[in-house]
This record gives sequence, structure tokens and C-alpha cells, in this order.
Amino acid sequence: MGGVTSSMAAKFAFFPPNPPSYKLITDELTGLLLLSPYPHRENVEILKLPTRRGTEIVAMYIRHPMASSTLLYSHGNAADLGQMYELFIQLSIHLRVNLMGYDYSGYGQSTGKPSEHNTYADIEAVYKCLEESYGTKQEDIILYGQSVGSGPTLDLAARLPQLRAVVLHSPILSGLRVMYPVKRTYWFDIYKNIDKIPLVNCPVLIIHGTSDEVVDCSHGKQLWELCKEKYEPLWLKGGNHCDLEHYPEYIRHLKKFVSTVEKSPSQRYSSRRSTDHFEQARKSTDFFEGSRKSTDRREKPRKSTDRPEKLKNHSNNADKLEKIRMSFDQMERSRRSVDCHEKSRKSIDHQLERARKSVDRDDLISWHNNFIQLSNHVSCEASRFD
Repeated sequence: MGGVTSSMAAKFAFFPPNPPSYKLITDELTGLLLLSPYPHRENVEILKLPTRRGTEIVAMYIRHPMASSTLLYSHGNAADLGQMYELFIQLSIHLRVNLMGYDYSGYGQSTGKPSEHNTYADIEAVYKCLEESYGTKQEDIILYGQSVGSGPTLDLAARLPQLRAVVLHSPILSGLRVMYPVKRTYWFDIYKNIDKIPLVNCPVLIIHGTSDEVVDCSHGKQLWELCKEKYEPLWLKGGNHCDLEHYPEYIRHLKKFVSTVEKSPSQRYSSRRSTDHFEQARKSTDFFEGSRKSTDRREKPRKSTDRPEKLKNHSNNADKLEKIRMSFDQMERSRRSVDCHEKSRKSIDHQLERARKSVDRDDLISWHNNFIQLSNHVSCEASRFD
């Protein structure tokens, strides 16, 4: 019975594009693998990787010359490498990271059939390739899981204690919880992220649209609550399941996150303390300004034989106060200049206009039909165990 339930769950969870959006060809001159019809780039390598479950998956490695992190990206359930190609290129450029993306078994030109356990073997094969072929260290890897890709991402993250960071994009609590508001985890459920997220020891960023009609935003919020090391989440107002890359906040927040986690833990803590100290310094200057004004209201000094000396001392003090005030004014102007520059920057390549295609209407109709079948079956199964 469990096999039947898992098979039905797989129908719900996986929507490989049919036909695939690309073909895999070998260049006659160089012998290199290429994704057709996408242009060959010098910094992009196409690979075939064997998995421990006997399938062979297609992967794509993008090298960035200034990178100090590598993003291992597990895509959503209705896309393949062809649809993700341009988005991967843009993310590598704007985040300044190496990026490794891959197709699950049964997706694109990868062999086999999609299943929960096959995706676990798929991401393990990609991680092994990063270590052995590219010399990538665990502590330099950021795992990125989108939608159903949050499943293999968290499964691997829970077993790697020295990861640099994790990004969860429209993640699910579990496969069953997407369809049914169950309060506990059943043995036949898939992608039990709700049970794995507390085992992740690195910073976690969660991105979710507030108007997501496929995976409710409550999934992302509950996962965030269960994180050990929370990073400021990004709840995109009005964002749906397949359009978050088009929001300007998306790339800005990701860049900020990558920049933060690339610092050592002590540097991140020091940076937070220095910011707090600067804020306190600004507050103290505000208080000082109030005190300085009060000296302007004092009575005029009495005439005296030592008036020239007093005026000299007063002038020296006034000069010192003015220099201090000007110093803080310069700091404030500098800060405002940085803020202004950030706001005035143009949106990144028109907010990644060439990002991957959204799930089309036919996929959603197919998802809905599978949802009805699985809901009826799960209802019977759940009643047996309650």
C-alpha cells in the first residue's frame, strides 16, 4: 500500500517538462557536451553524473572568476535545465558565485524516473562532483532549494554540519501538508522538511510569496520558526509560486545574504556590534546638539579685566565643538550617499526578465487532478491510523 501511496505522491510532486526544453549534443571539434539550442559559454560546463541509484543526471556548472561561494541549486517541479539556463547565468553574475544546477532523474535528459529517493541520490552525486572535480569545500557551499527542490536540499543540509548557508525558495513543510493540513507526520509522507529543518546548523534564508496559490506562505513561515540560525526572511507581498525572481527585492536580498554569510561568524558578529555602536554614537551627537544649543542661551559674559583670555578659551572650545559636529555631519552625509546610490541603481537586467518560465495553466490543471486523487486516497489512509 505504501508503494501505491508513494507512486501517487510522485505524480503530485513531479512535473518534468514534456518534451524537455533542451537536447544534449556533443561538439564535434571539442568533444564538449552542450545544451541545444543554448549558446556555448566558456565558463559553463555541461556534465553527466552517475548516481548511486543507477541513473545518470545532467548537470551544469557555471564558473565565476571572483567567486568565494558555490551555489548548489535544486530547481522546482515544472522546470528543467533549459528553462533555468538564463536564470542560472544571471544569478552567477549578480551574486558573484559559482553555480551548479542539475536535472533530477527523469527530468530533461537525465535518465530514470522522478521520485523522492532518486532526488536524494541526485543531489548527493552533484555534491560529490563539486568536492572531487572542482575542489569545493563544504564550508564554501550554499544549498538553494526551490519548491520541491527544498526536499533534497534539506535532506542533504541536515547531514552536512559545516555548510556555509541554505536558501529555501517557496519551500514545502512536506508533500502531504501541501494538500492536507495534517498535524503530524505520516510514514507515507514525502519530503518531511518539517522534521529536518531543526537539524540544519548554518544560516537559513527563506523566500516566499504571500499570494502563493500552490504552496501557501505559511509553509515558509513555519519552517523559518523552526530554524536554528535564522536570517531575515523575505516575504514578497503579492508574490506567487513562480514569479519571485521578477521582484527587485529578490536579487537585492539574496546579494545581501550571500555577502553576509561569506564573512566568518566572528566577522558577522563584529559587524552587527559596530553597527550598533555607530547608532549609539549618532544618538550621543543628537544629545550633544541639544546641550550645545543651551549654551547659546546663557547670559552674556560680564565685563572683566580677564575677558580676552576667557574669549580665547571660549573660541578654542567652540572650534573643537564645531570640528566634532562637522565630523559627524560628514559621516551622516556619507551614509546618506550610500543609501541614495543603492536606491538609484537600476533593477538588475530588468529584474531578470529572462528568468525561467512559470508553471503554465495545463500543469496546474494536471496538478489539481492529481491532488483530488491523492487527497481521496490519503483520507482513507489517515483514517486507518488516527
